[in-house]
Amino acid sequence: MRHDRTPGRARVDAARHWYPVTESGDGFLSSAPFRYTHSVETTAPAEQVWEILTGEQLVHWVWAFTDLKWNSPRPFGVGAARDVTVLKFLTVRERFFRWDEGHRYTFSVYEASRPGLRRAAEDWTVEPTPSGSRLTWTMAIQPTSLAAPLIWISGPVIRLVQRRALRAVRTHVRS
Repeated sequence: MRHDRTPGRARVDAARHWYPVTESGDGFLSSAPFRYTHSVETTAPAEQVWEILTGEQLVHWVWAFTDLKWNSPRPFGVGAARDVTVLKFLTVRERFFRWDEGHRYTFSVYEASRPGLRRAAEDWTVEPTPSGSRLTWTMAIQPTSLAAPLIWISGPVIRLVQRRALRAVRTHVRS
């Protein structure tokens, strides 16, 4: 159960059923049955993009991310955890197994608010470029056998959400 100071929040989380998801490592990012990778270049320096990734601004700029709560104190690092809600439909609990400050983080999902995920992990990398930086996002998913057709059918939507999310970051770092 989450213990924050938001009135009524503990009751909501206590009532929610969490479905366990098997945590994964690096190998899963390349072997997952469903993989999605997109990159975007921006004129913003890598440091500015990193600040966005480690804050809570994504929920203000990326329409698909409807809530993001860090469950670990700063400074973040390996073992840090957070909850991310997508489209007000699915909340996942993520634990970071890589944290290269200013450059890259990788996490594995360990619980989900809905059934259907067997394993899921993401890798986010920020690289400096001569004109700014490049942000690359890799998502790896292994659904349960019952959810696999849904993930397969949803592939184009997942790719669209990923592209638009990265474009939103690019747009907002320019302003």
